[in-house]
Amino acid sequence: MCNFVGRIYGGIGNNRGRLMDKKITIGFDAKRIVRNRTGLGAYGRTLVNDLADRNQGQWDLRLYAPDQGADDLRQQIRLTEDTRFVYPEGTPNRLRRDFWRMKGIVGQLKKDGVDLYHGLTGELPCGLSKAGIKGVVTIHDLIFMRHPEYYHWIDTQIYQWKFRVACKEAQRIIAISECTKRDIMELGGVDEDRIDVVYQSCNPRYSQPLSHDRLQATADAYRLPKRFMLSVGTIEQRKNLMLAMNALALLPEDIHLVAVGRQTAYAGQVAREARKKGLSGRLHLLSGISDTHLQAIYQMAEVFVYPSRYEGFGIPVIEAIFSGLPVVACSGSCLEEAGGPHNLYVAPDDTEGMAQAVRLMMKGAPGREQRIAGSLEYVQRFRGTDTAAEVAGIYEKTLRNDPKKRQ
Repeated sequence: MCNFVGRIYGGIGNNRGRLMDKKITIGFDAKRIVRNRTGLGAYGRTLVNDLADRNQGQWDLRLYAPDQGADDLRQQIRLTEDTRFVYPEGTPNRLRRDFWRMKGIVGQLKKDGVDLYHGLTGELPCGLSKAGIKGVVTIHDLIFMRHPEYYHWIDTQIYQWKFRVACKEAQRIIAISECTKRDIMELGGVDEDRIDVVYQSCNPRYSQPLSHDRLQATADAYRLPKRFMLSVGTIEQRKNLMLAMNALALLPEDIHLVAVGRQTAYAGQVAREARKKGLSGRLHLLSGISDTHLQAIYQMAEVFVYPSRYEGFGIPVIEAIFSGLPVVACSGSCLEEAGGPHNLYVAPDDTEGMAQAVRLMMKGAPGREQRIAGSLEYVQRFRGTDTAAEVAGIYEKTLRNDPKKRQ
């Protein structure tokens, strides 16, 4: 990448005296970085930090956020003289902040000399390409088009409009899985040669064992059971937690289900069904968990379950494997792609299949340790350094080439 920057700005080599002052300035849509604790937020924070670690002074990384968001999330970004946050001028209200992200930001990007803008969560502002700023967008999933039944009608219309704008404005599109790439081509009519598949990276902390005292402190704070299967992600209908809860009735009584994630009305449905089945004491719904406690909960679990009906990728699967857990997930989307061949996958309505798969993954089950070892080898491809290198290569390709003709 350094050689590429030198070719653009006057030659680099070892002769700093011939360099022009201008660096490559890369902007990022940082809204989710400062607001979302998991999912899209984790993706953005991990990628930006990994890119910053690769930076040898050739990039100026600017994170454009509509506000400062949550302090603990914002502080996870390792700020340097080459990595900084940028906010709208003044103190705009929500409507003005939304307009800023959708369109008004373009003027600020141009003023700041941004060469390339990366929409980390499927969005790019209107007018980006017209302003002469190269665009890259990461599209995580098109579930709102594949399964609109899980969304309010107005939300699907907004998401589809944003998707169309992003496809129009972007020179390159990053899909986080082959499954998402196929959806972009089919549902967006995008040419395959504009799409790069780059898997999500996993925060390296999940592979770092915590001390017994740290684990015990988390167990005490949340009154965790000794044996439990774990699910992580927003507790909503599409995530299908009901399948795992129903499987509890077919599992040994000392096995519990701990679900960590933002709770929706669906969480109440799961809790009510658990009461009907006499399983309330074995179901634990947790939300607002800090990253440190989440890391500990992963490491204390016995099995990870991800019964989602449809995902663009499923980063919690990778986090679980790096934490040393075997995984049981559902078939039908991309979870086999995320978890690899050593884990088990069941149909999203197969309660008996889920229970049987969990039994095969519990401590003491034959082959469990071999499955874990095979999975750990498989997910090495999701380490952050490799992902950052691929994304940096896409930036280079985008900046070198003229925009392709877009549909």
